Amino acid sequence: MLTIHLLRGRPTRHPVPARGFTLIELMITVAIVAILASVALPAYENSVKKGKRAQGRTALIDAMQAQERYFTQRNIYLQVATAGDSSGGIKMTSGDSPSTAAYKLKAEVCDGTGMTFRDCVKLVAEPQFSDGDANKLILESTGKKSCTGSKPNVCWP
Repeated sequence: MLTIHLLRGRPTRHPVPARGFTLIELMITVAIVAILASVALPAYENSVKKGKRAQGRTALIDAMQAQERYFTQRNIYLQVATAGDSSGGIKMTSGDSPSTAAYKLKAEVCDGTGMTFRDCVKLVAEPQFSDGDANKLILESTGKKSCTGSKPNVCWP
């Protein structure tokens, strides 16, 4: 918008200052947002993984309690070889829905010579997402807790 003034019979134009942002100001703002996002995103992803691991640990404990009830009634632990199989009435997934489960569980015989499902059961929670820190969570009926990841201290805090 220009304003026109008459000066000695001639119109003069005085430009009104432009409103808005310069390209430099926008580039600096975008750079600041990118730096903040690069710091916040890994922290957010780590927090989501911690939440999923907690969900997996809870699923293992719940399944182990169901295994112990099954053992009390039948004097043998229930074998569930396929991850996520709910046969025997034991929920073998984490979360509310098997289709969105962060972990699928399976039951195996504990490691050791001559062990059977009458002696010990090992529940293994396999992640359905990428988690190199903890990977598979393991809980045995003997009370032993472990995992197969690169940082075992994050498995069972």
